[in-house]
Amino acid sequence: VFTLCCADKTQRDALLTASAPFPHHLPSPREQGNPAEQKSSSRPELLLGADPAREVINCVLIMSPENRFLITSHGGLYISDVQKEDALSTYRCITKHKYSGETRQSNGARLSVTDPAESIPTILDGFHSQEVWAGHTMELPCTASGYPIPAIRWLKDGRPLPADSRWTKRITGLTISDLRTEDSGTYICEVTNTFGSAEVTGTLTVIDPLHVTLTPKNLKTGIGSTVILSCALLGSPEFTIRWYRNTELVLPSEAISIRGLSNETLLITSAQKSHSGAYQCFATRKTQTAQDFAIIVLEDGTPRIVSSFSEKVVNPGEQFSLMCAAKGAPPPTITWALDDEPIVRDGSHRTNQYTMSDGTTISHMNVTGPQIRDGGVYRCTARNSVGSAEYQARINVRGPPSIRAMRNITAVAGRDTLVNCRVIGYPYYSIKWYKDALLLPDNHRQVVFENGTLKLTDVQKGMDEGEYLCSVLIQPQLSISQSVHVAVKVPPLIQPFEFPPASIGQLLYIPCVVSSGDMPIRITWRKDGQVIISGSGVTIESKEFMSSLQISSVSLKHNGNYTCIASNAAATVSRERQLIVRVPPRFVVQPNNQDGIYGKAGVLNCSVDGYPPPKVMWKHAKGSGNPQQYHPVPLTGRIQILPNSSLLIRHVLEEDIGYYLCQASNGVGTDISKSMFLTVKIPAMITSHPNTTIAIKGHPKELNCTARGERPIIIRWEKGDTVIDPDRVMRYAIATKDNGDEVVSTLKLKPADRGDSVFFSCHAINSYGEDRGLIQLTVQAPDPQSWKSEVKARSMNLRWTQRFDGNSIITGFDIEYKNKTDSWDFKQSTRNISPTINQANIVDLHPASVYSIRMYSFNKIGRSEPSKELTISTEEAAPDGPPMDVTLQPVTSQSIQVTWKAPKKELQNGVIRGYQIGYRENSPGSNGQYSIVEMKATGDSEVYTLDNLKKFAQYGVVVQAFNRAGTGPSSSEINATTLEDVPSQPPENVRALSITSDVAVISWSEPPRSTLNGVLKGYRVIFWSLYVDGEWGEMQNITTTRERVELRGMEKFTNYSVQVLAYTQAGDGVRSSVLYIQTKEDVPGPPAGIKAVPSSASSVVVSWLPPTKPNGVIRKYTIFCSSPGSGQPVSGEYETSPEQLFYRIAHLNRGQQYLLWVAAVTSAGRGNSSEKVTIEPAGKAPAKIISFGGTVTTPWMRDVRLPCNSVGDPAPAVKWTKDRSIPVSMDGHRLIHTNGTLLLRAVKAEDSGYYTCTATNTGGFDTIIVNLLVQVPPDQPRLTVSKTSASSITLTWIPGDNGGSSIRGFVLQYSVDNSEEWKDVFVSSSERSFRLDSLKCGTWYKVKLAAKNSVGSGRISEIIEAKTHGREPSFSKDQHLFTHINSTHARLNLQGWNNGGCPITAIMLEYRPKGTWAWQGLRANSSGEVFLTELREATWYELRMRACNSAGCGNETAQFATLDYDGSTIPPIKSAQGEGDDVKKLFTIGCPVILATLGVALLFIVRKKRKEKRLKRLRGRRVSLCFLSCIKTKRNLGSKDGAQREGFLLIVFSPPGDDKATIPVTDAEFSQAVNPQSFCTGVSLHHPALIQSSGPLIDMSDIRPGTNPVSRKNVKSAHSTRNRYSSQWTLTKCQASTPARTLTSDWRTVGSQHGVTVTESDSYSASLSQDTDKGRNSMVSTESASSTYEELARAYEHAKLEEQLQHAKFEITECFISDSSSDQMTTGTNENADSMTSMSTPSEPGICRFTASPPKPQDADRGKNVAVPIPHRANKSECSDHLPCCVPAFQPPEPRLEPSPACTLPARPARVKGQSWQLCPFWSNIMVGSDPD
Repeated sequence: VFTLCCADKTQRDALLTASAPFPHHLPSPREQGNPAEQKSSSRPELLLGADPAREVINCVLIMSPENRFLITSHGGLYISDVQKEDALSTYRCITKHKYSGETRQSNGARLSVTDPAESIPTILDGFHSQEVWAGHTMELPCTASGYPIPAIRWLKDGRPLPADSRWTKRITGLTISDLRTEDSGTYICEVTNTFGSAEVTGTLTVIDPLHVTLTPKNLKTGIGSTVILSCALLGSPEFTIRWYRNTELVLPSEAISIRGLSNETLLITSAQKSHSGAYQCFATRKTQTAQDFAIIVLEDGTPRIVSSFSEKVVNPGEQFSLMCAAKGAPPPTITWALDDEPIVRDGSHRTNQYTMSDGTTISHMNVTGPQIRDGGVYRCTARNSVGSAEYQARINVRGPPSIRAMRNITAVAGRDTLVNCRVIGYPYYSIKWYKDALLLPDNHRQVVFENGTLKLTDVQKGMDEGEYLCSVLIQPQLSISQSVHVAVKVPPLIQPFEFPPASIGQLLYIPCVVSSGDMPIRITWRKDGQVIISGSGVTIESKEFMSSLQISSVSLKHNGNYTCIASNAAATVSRERQLIVRVPPRFVVQPNNQDGIYGKAGVLNCSVDGYPPPKVMWKHAKGSGNPQQYHPVPLTGRIQILPNSSLLIRHVLEEDIGYYLCQASNGVGTDISKSMFLTVKIPAMITSHPNTTIAIKGHPKELNCTARGERPIIIRWEKGDTVIDPDRVMRYAIATKDNGDEVVSTLKLKPADRGDSVFFSCHAINSYGEDRGLIQLTVQAPDPQSWKSEVKARSMNLRWTQRFDGNSIITGFDIEYKNKTDSWDFKQSTRNISPTINQANIVDLHPASVYSIRMYSFNKIGRSEPSKELTISTEEAAPDGPPMDVTLQPVTSQSIQVTWKAPKKELQNGVIRGYQIGYRENSPGSNGQYSIVEMKATGDSEVYTLDNLKKFAQYGVVVQAFNRAGTGPSSSEINATTLEDVPSQPPENVRALSITSDVAVISWSEPPRSTLNGVLKGYRVIFWSLYVDGEWGEMQNITTTRERVELRGMEKFTNYSVQVLAYTQAGDGVRSSVLYIQTKEDVPGPPAGIKAVPSSASSVVVSWLPPTKPNGVIRKYTIFCSSPGSGQPVSGEYETSPEQLFYRIAHLNRGQQYLLWVAAVTSAGRGNSSEKVTIEPAGKAPAKIISFGGTVTTPWMRDVRLPCNSVGDPAPAVKWTKDRSIPVSMDGHRLIHTNGTLLLRAVKAEDSGYYTCTATNTGGFDTIIVNLLVQVPPDQPRLTVSKTSASSITLTWIPGDNGGSSIRGFVLQYSVDNSEEWKDVFVSSSERSFRLDSLKCGTWYKVKLAAKNSVGSGRISEIIEAKTHGREPSFSKDQHLFTHINSTHARLNLQGWNNGGCPITAIMLEYRPKGTWAWQGLRANSSGEVFLTELREATWYELRMRACNSAGCGNETAQFATLDYDGSTIPPIKSAQGEGDDVKKLFTIGCPVILATLGVALLFIVRKKRKEKRLKRLRGRRVSLCFLSCIKTKRNLGSKDGAQREGFLLIVFSPPGDDKATIPVTDAEFSQAVNPQSFCTGVSLHHPALIQSSGPLIDMSDIRPGTNPVSRKNVKSAHSTRNRYSSQWTLTKCQASTPARTLTSDWRTVGSQHGVTVTESDSYSASLSQDTDKGRNSMVSTESASSTYEELARAYEHAKLEEQLQHAKFEITECFISDSSSDQMTTGTNENADSMTSMSTPSEPGICRFTASPPKPQDADRGKNVAVPIPHRANKSECSDHLPCCVPAFQPPEPRLEPSPACTLPARPARVKGQSWQLCPFWSNIMVGSDPD
């Protein structure tokens, strides 16, 4: 109903309430906040929403802005100081659903205001008793009216309210915030004025919210234990508690009891497996509930041993302790036994036991002062109420062996039995078992362990019962034995049985039959763990081997688990089955007749239960009479059956009226059904009304509106938003009549007025809804409207004045207009304009267009000539069309490229300034809001890339164009998905479990869905082995789609590293953290080698190598010795500790052959035996080495011991050699121990090689060879840049040599180019690329990389540089910088700055008046405008701007002038120009040129003088020489015909000066098949003599740290100290046009510095020239123009510093010679790095070019007082016929040809990049080395 709230003007205030048009009463917000409150009947009901989730968002639609309107906490509108105009408004209440966001609006309400009258106070809104939760805010409403205005006073418990900031008195009532329990009480609101009083009384009860805590939260315990759950409650009293298990109500039973005053304790006795589950404690008080839950897990609590002790050997009196740990539920108790007898606690045997927090029970057995009798098999047994477990191991106490008396054993058939041989004393040789004189084991069920324990598996009565003999071998020919009898008992075997399906009331008979087992057998029954006693309808009948369970009438209480238990002397067995009683269906909630509202949702309630769960079917019979026939209800999207069996109708229709039948069945008993009748109520609906209609001003008009629906229906008319009241506006009349099912209401207008040209609405309202119809009324009148004079985007208003009328009255006007570019043939017209108004409005124009307008006037004579054309431009309007051809293209996993075209030209409505791109994520869970980015327009086609998007997410994109007038419509949303990427997180919960010695199981769970970044394709498991020496095994991987994988074929007892990753189409994701796992132990493999040598006439020594695969911790070695020819079939056994790898066997017979073999033993057992060797003791033993040769691998800088243990008679002498010929001498680096072991301290790469140990005595000698491999750090990788972006750099690399050890990973270091602050990133060894993210935009970075292996970090790669995308900002010349300038202000547009791809971080502005010095500064934001204020008027200013981003800064300058005070501009500043301006310009340009020329000339002169001085100073230096000579001679050079031929000899004088190598080379040794395009051919020389001078002759083409090159000949010690290697020497012969030959050599050196191996390559070059000065000038490049001889001296000094030596390389490349027949220079050049070119006529002199690199900065001072080369021109008198090329390369103190005694290569040549010098005539010698002084 619509409630009109009347207010007296005298009351001056009013409370407006309204009932909303909803079908049922729903709680108001105040009722929502206080769940216990009931609706008060003493005040009008307030209905604000469809459900309690709604909140009031606006209760006043039309109201004045004054603060006279208040909204109460429960949604009431309170108006104070009522005014007359308050009656003119309509009041509505709008509510919003706080979850769905849906809003609803109430019907309108009107206020009637009358004149004031004196009255006593009247309560408009009050309160009653209610309960509120503590902590909430509560308002006690108390609003009253009366005149005079009444006063309000509040009392609590009869006293005035105390002062408290939480209490606030408002005009609408008392508000109490943060309620507390002490706020409870009786509250009185007294309202008083001069005419009387009134009061409101109510009780407020503040209650604490319920809080439930259930303990314990998680409980794991064993079957049969007692479980207690406690439910603690805080908060409101008078609560009730219910218990649930797995959402089902818990009822007391034999095993379950609920105790306590409030049922707060749940007790389960003898808990069974079925009692596991989730338990909930629910506390309820009125509408308030709270709950907590606990998880109970009942598992098989049988104890298990989790940690134990191992076998050991102790000496008498040596204390030992044994530990045994077990788990079980309940926690077990541990007992100890020795040789099957309980250990009695005494002074020497003490035990202690305790339980850990995780339930583990730990027990220690401490034995002090053990004696021989304390040895034997110790067993710990863990027992609890569920079962037991045991573990045993032998503890040997040294002493004479014996066997304790053994007791007979009873075994259970089908189970395993252990029989211990109760041996005490140690050592003994072996323990063997016999049965019936047969050595055990003799079948697969028997196992004999090394500790003497016999295990019988799956014991069988007939086969395993009997006498067993234990025999202990205590000496080779002496044994002791003892027997034991094993009796076998057979346990009962219960035949299977099942419970048939049972219904209530049935009879049930279940037999339990035992088919086998030793008698007597006892059979009992249990239900849910409790013993069943006959009675209450249950009978048990038992016979000898059978028992039956009989139930006379099955009921629900018989549901449960039944167990038949059979026991005899051997064992107790059981079989459990479940009895399920079927229950017919029954109604929990029966259907009842209901009303449904047309168009709304309705639920027909029906709920049933039973077992099995019943199936529910709904049927429908149409009509309101007696149902004739029911039909199944069709289940569509509109009609569905809910999970609780109720029927949901989403939109009720009239056809749904009728009877509904809810029918349930489950196959047990008969079906049940119940019918109900659904009545459909129709809400008020407008069925007919005109949409538009026309009235004539001054004439009456009727408007009709037809409605239907449930009666009564009220129809209300509104004009606009104002309710039409015919009593107040007499022009309106409303008539209503019933017309059958419809109600027709007519609104009459008497008469129509111009103000009636608005929308009228008719509102139909009933109890079930509201509807509205809109009618647009147009009142026509002869008088036109007046228009404003203005030009807009789509219209213009024209005004004009009449001119000469031609002496005839103007009767009208015509206006014609067209687009300015069109002809008048395409004009448009506005005709017959009245001559009285002199104005016209032209509409439907196009925005941003130029129009031409002309006008004609008319009189009785005719039409005038057209007026002068008027040109008018319309304003811009927002674009009418969206951008076209919008396309999306995913670029990366986080970016999408958007392309589009500008809107159609005719729809742009102006110049398109830019675009707004809106994008939003359309994935589930996203907020659906668009993010907006804006870009400036660049042309007809645009491209924009959206960055920083979510990976593999769908995005919707729209594009809008904008111009100066606004933003146009957006394009249709287009969706695109970013590309897949690799998962960003690894799989979770990665676990590894070792199953056996070669099988492990890896499991994990899927990474979070949000981090997959694509479609999960599967998982990859990466694993590799970690060996004891630190090496890594081969990395393997397995791909799977499951979350579990089984790794098979793993190495036994080996540590493994495991990682798991997920992968998508884009590649592999992030690996999980490394998980370490060790496979279990297994029996070891055979020893890797065995030797046996005689040591005397009665003894031999056997030695062996540990097994290649120990498969565990070696506990001991067993040596077997047998003599096949002695008649002793039993072999002798000897044991040694795992550390000893040889054994001396004494007391053997001379001349008799023995077979020896060895086996290793781990805790898993004895492994395979080694090969058998035959040996015979000898009286005089030759020298034999019992150590083994082979390969030894070790990291560098460690001490290495190479054993060489020898035996023989007499004692042999031991000698070590390296590489089979070089004796190993003892020094600080090498040491040979007395036992023959070679100790190498701090080994290096050069220590690698073959070491030979030779043992010699008078009887002979023996030799072993050990190959020592020294591992070094890895070589440097080759690093390159593969890709860059604005924030990332992607690097790739190729690893170098691994140094003999697998690479563990890479260390990537990077820094900003101008910084030395390096950041480290560790990269996996399997990676070959890496992306550096989050870098600065447009910035140069330095990057370097080093590999790392087990030895350490290797050489760092060359530093490379890369730049991220982006550049410094720049200002667009197309943008206007100044948008507005006046006399004191200037507005700047900073949007013209282009950020260059990097966000602008700051913009600095400086400005000053022209001609002044001081600048004024200002910082601005790049995204907007900036104002320059307080400027001088009529003044020119200079402006400079600086915009910066991470890539740099951009600058821009400008000039501007402020306006004059009257707004006029000022002229530019003129510079005074005189006659001298041209001279000044010439002087300004000429002076710098002249100065620069003089400076260059002066610099040239100074440099020339300095060079001459240095040359004089350096010519006196003395140098030492080494010789490399080439001799042209005629001799027999090995030709077959013996003829002498002319050839060359290469002579190399070695550094010591006493060796000389001569190599003949003839033309025949060069290839004759010369390529026509090639000038030279070559031959490589490998001569042993060259090795003497240059070191080992090896191939150094790819030498790296860690390689072990084998030289052809050992290096002399003088050269080995320099660690210098030489590659091949190559002699090249060129054609006649280029008479030259080339000699190539290469030296390399390796070393270390700071743990990182560094290899550097430096080079020297020498060239020949006819003229020294000419050659120097012609050959020095522009790069070397500034080099000096002093720098060369420093380079030589630097090369001498061996402590800095890393890698030296000597190169001789170009040589220039003079031809014998001409003075013209010829050249022979070899493009290879290592070459030296000679001339065809060796006696002719020349010069060579020398190239080096500068020293490091720290070595700059080491070049003083050193020898340097002096240019020298050879004289022919210095040569002889025999030695024509003997001219010295550098001038010595006096000419001589003796080789220098210090001829060595420079240890570290210095590097002077690109520098060259001419040093010496080529064919005499080459200076390398140091000053002999």
